[in-house]
Amino acid sequence: MDSTLAQPYCHSPVDKRPRRSLATAAAASASLPQGNATGTTEYAHSPAYHKDHALRNIFDSQPFWREFSHHARTDSLRRRQGLFQNHYLTSPAGFREFARVTLEKCRKIVAKVLGASTTEEYISMARDLDRLSDLLCRVIDLSDFVRSTHPNPTIQGAATEAYALMFEYMNVLNTTTGLNEQLQKAAADPKVMAIWSAEEKTVAQILIKDFSKSAIDLPRDKRQRFVDLSNTISHLGPKFVDEMEPAADFITLDSSRMKGFDPVMLKRVTNHRGKVHLPTVGFLSMSALRTVEDENIRKDIYIASRTASKNQVHTLEMLLRYRAELANLSGYSSFAQMTLIDKMAKSPEAVDNFLQALSADNGGLMRQEMDEIMKMKRAAPAAGKSSPEINAWDKDYYRHRLATQARSTSRKPDFLSAYFSLGTVMQGLSRLFSRLYGVHFVPHETTPGETWNPDVRRLDVIDENEGHIAVVYCDLFSRPGKNPNPAHFTLRCSRLISPSEIEEASASSALSDLTPLQAANDGMATSISPSGAVYQLPTIALICDFAPPSNPAQPTLLSFREVQTLFHEMGHAIHSILGRTQLQNVSGTRCATDFAELPSVLMEHFAADPAVLRLFARHWESDAPLPYPMVADSLARDRKGRPAETESQIFLAMLDQAYHSALPRHPLFDTTRVFHQLHARFATVPEPPDTSWHGFFGHL
Repeated sequence: MDSTLAQPYCHSPVDKRPRRSLATAAAASASLPQGNATGTTEYAHSPAYHKDHALRNIFDSQPFWREFSHHARTDSLRRRQGLFQNHYLTSPAGFREFARVTLEKCRKIVAKVLGASTTEEYISMARDLDRLSDLLCRVIDLSDFVRSTHPNPTIQGAATEAYALMFEYMNVLNTTTGLNEQLQKAAADPKVMAIWSAEEKTVAQILIKDFSKSAIDLPRDKRQRFVDLSNTISHLGPKFVDEMEPAADFITLDSSRMKGFDPVMLKRVTNHRGKVHLPTVGFLSMSALRTVEDENIRKDIYIASRTASKNQVHTLEMLLRYRAELANLSGYSSFAQMTLIDKMAKSPEAVDNFLQALSADNGGLMRQEMDEIMKMKRAAPAAGKSSPEINAWDKDYYRHRLATQARSTSRKPDFLSAYFSLGTVMQGLSRLFSRLYGVHFVPHETTPGETWNPDVRRLDVIDENEGHIAVVYCDLFSRPGKNPNPAHFTLRCSRLISPSEIEEASASSALSDLTPLQAANDGMATSISPSGAVYQLPTIALICDFAPPSNPAQPTLLSFREVQTLFHEMGHAIHSILGRTQLQNVSGTRCATDFAELPSVLMEHFAADPAVLRLFARHWESDAPLPYPMVADSLARDRKGRPAETESQIFLAMLDQAYHSALPRHPLFDTTRVFHQLHARFATVPEPPDTSWHGFFGHL
C-alpha cells in the first residue's frame, strides 16, 4: 500500500537458528520417500512421512483431495467461520462490520496518542502506532485481495467498500499533524529512546519519514488535497488493471492463411464461412504469433494485440497526472523521486544509470541473438516473399522455431514435466525449507467458508522449535475467470499480540463465541511461542495458474519454467514466513519493494540446483530420478532467449521511470508518444507506429 501508517517497510529476519548446509541435502533425501514409493522403512510409518506423503497427494491425487477436503465441502452443520477463519467474514455484510469495529479500535488509539503527555505514554507510542498500522492493514490488505480474487461479485463489492472506507481513513491519519508532532516528541525524548527497542526505534523513524511524504507540513487545504488525490489514485489504479481492454476484442482473418497454427485451436475460432475470429488478447493470439507462417497475418495479429483502447490509455494518463501532482504537493519533483527515496535505489538518477549500463552490456548479446534469427529468416522457404529485416511480429515466431529445433535434437518438449508433478514440487519445497530453515509444510483441512474456492489448499508452516508459525493458502489451478498472473499476497503480518489486547477482546461483545486470544486476532491463526509470547501468524495467499490434468487419474505436470515460477512465488512466501517480529511494520515483506524481490530471485536459482532437484524430482509414474543433464539442456536453451528478455525488462523499467518523472505535469503529456520514443532508443526491433501496448502495462 502506498501510504504512511500502512506502508511495507524493511527489516532483517529475526530467525537466529543456525542455518543448515545444503551439501548434506542429497544424502539426507535418501531417507525420505520418493515418488509413489511407500516403502516399509521405519520412516514410512512415522508421522513425518505421512505428512510429507499427504502434501504431495493433496495436489496430485484427486481421490485423495476429495477425501481430505470432504468435511469442508459437506459438513453443513458446522458454523461457517469466515474467510481465512476471520469470524467477521461469514457474509458480505461482515466486511462492513469488520471495518466498523476496526475503526472504533483505531479511533481509541488515535485519541490515546494525541492525548499522551507523560514519559510512560510516550514510551508506548511506537507500539501504539504500529498497532494502529496493523489494524488498518488487517482490513485493507485482506479486502484488497478479496475484491480482486473472490468469484462472488457481491462479496467483491463488500470488500471494495471496506477497502475504500479504511483507505480514506488512513489518508486522513497520514495528514493528521498531531500524530506526527506527538511521535516527534517521543523520538526526541532521551528517556523514551533509552527504553525503546531497536524495532521500536526503527518503526518510529519509518513513520516520521513517511509523515513527511504526506504533506504533513502544509496548510489544511493542501493536506485535504493530498487526501483527495490519494483516494482518487486508489480508485484509478485498480480501474486501470481490472478494466484493461484492447481497442478490438477480435481480429477477423481467412482460415486459409493460418498455416502453421494448431488445427484444433483453429477449428475452435473458425466459422462455417472459413473466417477466423481470433481474440486479440490471450493464449490464442500469442500462440498464433509463434506459429503462423504468413508474415502479413502475424503483423495484423501483433498490431491488434498491442493496441489498447483509448479509454484505457486515458485512464493511465489520469493516473500518472494525479501521481505527479501528489508528489509535487509533497515537495518532490516527481513520483519516482518520492517512491524511490526509501528504496535501495534511492533516486531516479541511480536507476537510470543502472539501466543505461545494463542496456550497453546487453547490446552485444542481443545483436548475436538477432543475427541468429536473421539467418533463420533468410533460410526460410518464404524468404523471397518476406521483408528483408527482422520485424516485431517476427521475434516470437523465429524464437519459437529455434526452440523447437533445439528440443528436437534433445527430447520431446514434455520430457522434463513428467518429473515435476505439482505435488512433488510442493513436497520438494517443504523438504528444502526443512533443511535450510527448519520449517516444513503440513496440509490442514479447511473449515466451511474458509476459502474462496473449493480448489484452494491450506498449508500450515511448522517450525521445529517454535511450532505453528504461518498459514499459506495455495490457489494454484487455473479456472475460468481467474486472473492468470502468478502472485503472492500477505493477508496478515507477523506481530506480537500484547496482554492488553487480549484483555480488550475479553471485554468486547464482538466475536463473543471466541476465546479472548482468538478474538484478539479476529479468529485468524495465532500461536504461543515457547517463551509464552502470543503472535498473530503470517497469513499468505499464493496464486498460480497451472492447468489441471486432462486425465483426472494423472497429476498436473509442470514445465520447468512453471517450476521456477512456483519457486519464485514461494520465495516471497518464505520471506513473510520467517520474518517474525514483534512489530508488524518491520515484519516479512514489509520492506523496500526492490529488496523484496531478492528472496524470490534466489529461489529461482535453487530450482535449478542439482542438490535441490535430488530432493524431489522423480518421474510421476516410474519413480525414476530426474537425469540432471536434461535440466542443463533446458537451461542452455533458455539462456539463448535471455538477451531479448533482458532488453524487454530494461525498456519496461525505463518506461516506468519516464511515466513517473516530471513529464506528466506537462499539459501536452502523451503516454503513447513517450512509449514509442523510448522503444526507439532501447529496443533492437522497431515497434509499429500505431500500437499502444502501454495500456496493458499492469505493473505501473
